[in-house]
Amino acid sequence: MIRHRLFLDANVLFSAAYRPEAGIARLWKFSRVELMTSAYAAEEARVNLASEDQRNRLIGLLRKVQVITGISPLPHGVELPPKDLPILRGAIYSQATHLLTGDRHDFGKLFGHRLAGVLILSPAEYFDRYLP
Repeated sequence: MIRHRLFLDANVLFSAAYRPEAGIARLWKFSRVELMTSAYAAEEARVNLASEDQRNRLIGLLRKVQVITGISPLPHGVELPPKDLPILRGAIYSQATHLLTGDRHDFGKLFGHRLAGVLILSPAEYFDRYLP
């Protein structure tokens, strides 16, 4: 039984693929989560990875991630920079329980808040709350 549907921002994908033993990659080992992202986030992570090894790790990670292509409208009153709108809209569209992002600059004021059913957390906050 899946407990959480996690929508991963590009910076989470990037961090997981950046080095072979990245701590964030623990997410891929938990059986009671469903990992999701958008094609937009996956491409953003890919173009920011510097080496072929990193890009290959990303490809391997994405094999276990549902990549969605749709977006939903934003909840009223939510303001984000244009580059971050597809992330939140994709998380809402995918009916994620959580949006995991390391982007404290743009999403920081939304951390710990639930928008259209999606709880926005940093990966560290998610691990602290739910995982051993």
